[in-house]
Order: sequence, then C-alpha cells, then structure tokens
Amino acid sequence: MRALTKALVSVTTAVGIAVGGLATAGTAMAAPAPAQQQTTSAEAVAPLAVVNLGLSKEQAKNLQRILKRDWRYTGEIDGLLGTGSWKAMQRYLVLYGYPSNQIDGKVGPNTITALQSMLKQHYRYTGEIDGIAGSGTKAAFKRFADDMAS
Repeated sequence: MRALTKALVSVTTAVGIAVGGLATAGTAMAAPAPAQQQTTSAEAVAPLAVVNLGLSKEQAKNLQRILKRDWRYTGEIDGLLGTGSWKAMQRYLVLYGYPSNQIDGKVGPNTITALQSMLKQHYRYTGEIDGIAGSGTKAAFKRFADDMAS
C-alpha cells in the first residue's frame, strides 16, 4: 500500500509540474515582451497644434510675415498658426491693451476674448465678447489678417 501511495503522489506531482509548466508557458506566450517606447517632449508635440481661426493658408502666411517682422515670431512662414504664431499674436494683443492672461501660445478663451475685444474696436466684430471663436470672430479675424497684409 505504501508503494501504491508513493507512486500516486509521484504521478500527481509530475502532473502538477507539467500543468504548472504549461500554464506558465501559456501566459509567457500570451504576454509579449514590452516594446521599448520612444519618449517625446511636450515642446516637440506642441507646435503641431494649429489654430488658423478660419484663415486660409495665404492669409495666415501674410499674418505670420507681420508677426515675424514686428512681434518676434521666429517660426516658418508656412500658413499654419501654431504655438509660435499665437505667442506673437498674444504679445500684440497685450501691447495694445487687450490682456490675454499669458503669453503661452494657446488659443483658449482668454486669448479669444482679447482678440474679440480688439476685433470689436477695429475690425467690425459685432458679436459678444465671450471667448468663443464663432463665425463672427472668424470673419473679423480674416479682415484683420487682410488688413495686416496690405
């Protein structure tokens, strides 16, 4: 009887090891090794945010030329109003008394509010100063960009 018990324990142990080994192998096969990920800085991604507010590429290029000439825009004249273009535009707005809170290149409600205030005073914007760039804001911004180009 003792020999039978010993044999049964040996077989049970062998089956347990085999099953455990297969279970481990199954999970090892199912979970691939983690791939190395490339890290990218926030600055490298930030310039990709483009907000032309309805301007055509040509209108945006014309505005960028003025921003480069007068407002320390250092980027390319590419017709894509990104962070650098909006930092220069925010400097313009602040200098002329339209506070946009921060010179950060983000086109948020504060920048739109400052822009709307300037457009209302000089470029026939008739909508609310609400920080939302609707069709009236975009139309007045086009008039501004066209005027800057001439």
